[in-house]
Amino acid sequence: MADSPTFPRPPAGEAPTVLVIGGGASGNAITILLRRAGMNVDLVEARPDWNATTGSGITLQGNALRVLRELGVWEQVEASGYAFGSLGVTAPDGTVLFVAEDIQTGGENLPATLGMQRPQLQQILMDAVRASGAGVRLGTTAEILDQDADGVSVRLSDGTTGRYDLVIAADGVSSTTRAAIGITDKPEPTGMAIWRIAAPRPESVTRTDLAYGGPAYIAGYCPTSENTIYAYLVEACRDRAAIDPAAHADEMRRLAQGYGGAWPEITAHITDPTKVNYTWFDRLLVEGAWHRGRVVLIGDAAHCCPPTLAQGAAMSLEDAVVLAELLSSGQDWGDELFQEYYDRRIPRVRTVVEASVQIGQWQLDGVRDADMPGLIGRTMTMLKERP
Repeated sequence: MADSPTFPRPPAGEAPTVLVIGGGASGNAITILLRRAGMNVDLVEARPDWNATTGSGITLQGNALRVLRELGVWEQVEASGYAFGSLGVTAPDGTVLFVAEDIQTGGENLPATLGMQRPQLQQILMDAVRASGAGVRLGTTAEILDQDADGVSVRLSDGTTGRYDLVIAADGVSSTTRAAIGITDKPEPTGMAIWRIAAPRPESVTRTDLAYGGPAYIAGYCPTSENTIYAYLVEACRDRAAIDPAAHADEMRRLAQGYGGAWPEITAHITDPTKVNYTWFDRLLVEGAWHRGRVVLIGDAAHCCPPTLAQGAAMSLEDAVVLAELLSSGQDWGDELFQEYYDRRIPRVRTVVEASVQIGQWQLDGVRDADMPGLIGRTMTMLKERP
């Protein structure tokens, strides 16, 4: 190993070195923020395409937009997405039952909600990472070799080795880094699954509308640009191995045909099975500390939840802001700092994870008098406060 090429390390007394494992929302965000603070950051991402083509759409609420503004990419996000300020609830036949104004969790100067194509958001963040001057290696994974009080030795899948002051594990819900450092928490399915597809935007779609009931538990859509939306249908989990990928469009179209309003126009575009994504909902909340020594978890590696509140990406982005603030504060990078990171994040993340799971569980249990509006309102009001 001593003969392997290594990442350059600055002389003693210069900027600290950080390795970020994973180039999703949280990994990209923490890289941008730490580079802005003058740190030397390398980012490694397992996928050669940097997830640039993955996903159909994403709903970003104000608290997520607030972080994107802090990252310096709000203007690009605003230009690429579709902003709106209300949520409609409809009957399965498309009849609008009521419209609620969304809470502006990012403050009055940001939209309450913005939908955008997920690959567009990823491209904007990728460009910002590149512009930050961070080192980026794609198609590369990392293995923690050894760590001590001063840093972490790492070997990458391309044969290179490096020594870092800190490793940030942003490698997602199935994080191999989490397991490698001895944290045994794993994601658990909630019992629900979701079908997703991107489609042209019907002229009538100017906000998210949700229909509860019908062939699926939830049928919804979100505008993602002037010309596009993403549509989704939530049902009980099925054995993924028993669903032929070639039949994904047929399966989603079958469920969608039970809905009116904008759905017939949307359903007409559910034809290509390769454009349809089927995913189970998972729940994860790592309890205790989110670090072991100089390796710390962030984003989905530490927590994930069903998208029933559209807060998964927001929680990951907020992690990056809080961790970057602490790492830049002048405190020693030790247990006390990383415990402060956990203590600041856990009440907020726990509230979101538990509320997101509860909304789905009420539907699975057929609870008709559940106070869903009250739970959503309380959670969103809490999110107006800065993390």
